[in-house]
Amino acid sequence: MESFLQGDVCQDLREISVVNLIVSIVIVIGMLISYLPQHVRIISRGTSEGISPYFVLLGTTSATSAFANILLLPKSRQDIACCKEVETFHCVAGLLGIAQLGVQWICFTFIFVLFLVFFRYNAVDDPDHEAALIEEQPRWQTALLVASLTLLHGLAVIIVTGILSTIAHDKLAIWANVLGVMAALLAAVQYIPQIWTTYHLKHVGSLSIPMMCIQTPGGFVFAGSLFARLGWAGWSSWGIFVLTATMQGLLLSMAIYYEIQRRKEFGDQMPGRSTSHPEHYANNQEQLQASMDRQDRDAAAETSPLLKSGGNGNSRPN
Repeated sequence: MESFLQGDVCQDLREISVVNLIVSIVIVIGMLISYLPQHVRIISRGTSEGISPYFVLLGTTSATSAFANILLLPKSRQDIACCKEVETFHCVAGLLGIAQLGVQWICFTFIFVLFLVFFRYNAVDDPDHEAALIEEQPRWQTALLVASLTLLHGLAVIIVTGILSTIAHDKLAIWANVLGVMAALLAAVQYIPQIWTTYHLKHVGSLSIPMMCIQTPGGFVFAGSLFARLGWAGWSSWGIFVLTATMQGLLLSMAIYYEIQRRKEFGDQMPGRSTSHPEHYANNQEQLQASMDRQDRDAAAETSPLLKSGGNGNSRPN
């Protein structure tokens, strides 16, 4: 009887929708591609300047909660269990929704790693820029706090899930919804610190505009894909991406505006040539002086001032 019921609930996996399958595959591939510009931009610039540490914290913990949420939803656990009853192809096709959130979690976690690796905490001392440095440059203590809270959150999710799976298996559905609400709340405020940082700096820094151009419309498509798979019962999963895409769209609009303004004012010059805070990117006093001398020469050759408060900073080409 149990085998019959198992086969009955697994019938959905055997009945594959070609359209949903194609859309799910495109989303997984598109998600991988969408994050690459952000990874490449941080690595190529050699700095995570312009990216809010709290944006990284909220984004990583939100992605962790979302991935754990979809893993623990009754429908997902049922589909995973059905992989013992159906063919490998049907199993893989049926779990693509879970794979999508897994890929998103891996990609954002890599941003978290890059943020820490390329965090600039050893700016050259320069009395003339000390006040601006204190105001705008995140301190190493902030990066350490972000790393600690992110790791603690991930550890807590694993421990609680393990305990409930062992002694209170019937509570997993409640815990899944708690994680879903947590992910939605974190996603709802995730872009607020980044929007504030971008507004304050008046430039995008190491934030990738191409990534946002792909992800903003992709977020709504992704939400629609999850809705088709989970229905209204999965609101705690697909609702996250409706919120995220909306907030990201606002940030994208700001980023494009500031980039257009920068190009109007500085033309085709790289942002690093007009930085108002070269001390953030010099490793010694000689590099700082060389950067400032170059800016003086560039400013003298232009009809409009190049040194503008809030300008981007990177002495290397983008």
